Amino acid sequence: RNKALIRELSTPPLGSKDLFFPTRYSQSFFEQCIACLWKQQCSYWRNPSYNAVRLLFTTIIALLFGMIFWDLGSKRTKQQDLFNAMGSMYTAVVYIGVQNGMSVQPIVATERTIFYRERAAGMYSALPYAIGQVVIELPYIFLQTVIYGVIVYAMMAFEWTVSKFLWYLFFMYFTLLYFTLYGMMTVALTPNHHIGSIVSSAFYAIWNLFSGFIVPQTRIPIWWRWYYWACPVAWTLYGLFASQYGDVKDLLESGETVEDFLRNYFGFRNDFLGVVAAVIVGIPVLFGFIFALSIKAFNFQKK
Repeated sequence: RNKALIRELSTPPLGSKDLFFPTRYSQSFFEQCIACLWKQQCSYWRNPSYNAVRLLFTTIIALLFGMIFWDLGSKRTKQQDLFNAMGSMYTAVVYIGVQNGMSVQPIVATERTIFYRERAAGMYSALPYAIGQVVIELPYIFLQTVIYGVIVYAMMAFEWTVSKFLWYLFFMYFTLLYFTLYGMMTVALTPNHHIGSIVSSAFYAIWNLFSGFIVPQTRIPIWWRWYYWACPVAWTLYGLFASQYGDVKDLLESGETVEDFLRNYFGFRNDFLGVVAAVIVGIPVLFGFIFALSIKAFNFQKK
């Protein structure tokens, strides 16, 4: 009787249709993005050990650099003054940028573990999760940029014009953004944040070497110069330095103008800022795209 009942229940009645759902997920793509963004907002707001610490770190570094390089931006009579100014920009990018890239990695690793469980439950797909993880970083990085930019720009006494101040914030914002997204990307490409930190650290060393500060672009051997243009930090220093000093006509003690010295020694041109700005915007877009693609394609869960 049981076997007969099973056969009867296994046979669909006449006129019936199989269950069909038009979409895999219960909500639309937009609703999934909103839900993931709200989830990340709650997660970040409840994680002061990450956000408050990095804002405090940025404030301390800004005050420290401001005191070390006090009134540096107004000094334009010696070549050494320009080297010091570029050094202040270089150290800020390295200190704060690398700190952003390293500190976000354990956060992304933890969130990815939750993502595996919730995606398996059919709550949302990989792309809305990746969008939420990237977008939630934007306001925190903007706040971080404003804190650092206002303090340092005032204490170092760079030229107070609207365009130069906005250029400074622009390049610092997208620099901190691509460092953060780079840290997220390396975690998405590796099984855990420990391996991700090892991989990212190797590239940080190469970025420092080809940034254009240790060895300027004009003095890098021609067969290695291609990597200078592939180095994100090099584009950052180009943008920051050229936007502040690329149009300055003051004479140095050597007899050449600041503008000519930048062009001859570093290879920086003020009229190239538009291209530099486009590249600086494109770098975090590229890292964010690779992060989303990696989250979707790779699955490192063990069970």
